[in-house]
Amino acid sequence: MKNGLLLLPLAILSFIERVSSFSYSKAHSIDPKVKCCDFPAPDFNRRNAIKAIGSVATSALLVLSPQNAVASEERPKQSIDVVPPPTGEAPLIELQNGVKVKDFKSGTGDATVKADSSVQIQCSGKLLNLNGVSFYNTKNNNPDGFGAVPLTIKLGRGEAIPGLESGIVGMRKGGIRRIIIPPELAYSKFPDLEPKPMNANDQRALDSVVKNPRRDATILFDVSLERFK
Repeated sequence: MKNGLLLLPLAILSFIERVSSFSYSKAHSIDPKVKCCDFPAPDFNRRNAIKAIGSVATSALLVLSPQNAVASEERPKQSIDVVPPPTGEAPLIELQNGVKVKDFKSGTGDATVKADSSVQIQCSGKLLNLNGVSFYNTKNNNPDGFGAVPLTIKLGRGEAIPGLESGIVGMRKGGIRRIIIPPELAYSKFPDLEPKPMNANDQRALDSVVKNPRRDATILFDVSLERFK
């Protein structure tokens, strides 16, 4: 490949000389009365041509060299599916006990939930190990058809799993928060505490993770705080 590229400039140079010589001789054959000094000789500079062709050949060798070919193949392709993260979105914050929280809506007012507050929440629980399968949702608690009944919890009384209680502390009325709870603060150690699945299918989904030591029993809750006192 390299030898062919080295011979290419010489072939181009020979071709240019032939074309120039042919053009000059053809012009004289058309009108033999034209004197040599009346018809300008072709503007062909062999030295400059060699320099130009040499530069082109050198560039071609550099581009087609095996090292550059490998480097080109190793460059990562830019994915057209990459979507930039939304700006201004709050990051997950890890609490001292390992619970992670993220506010989607801060809520209103100056008052916040304390460790001994009584709260009413709408929430949904999902199993991260099962790609977000839902095992709890207060929207399913609608016995009279007039709307979902919120879950009422008195914090600090041992009514709900500890990870959920600590994640709710600090919320404002109307706030929406995502809470990610490690297994040791969720159902792995506190299987009988709220929020409890409302039907047999949801309970089986929860048990398939909590009762299987090979699975990660991390729980995710999305919580909307309706009121507290």
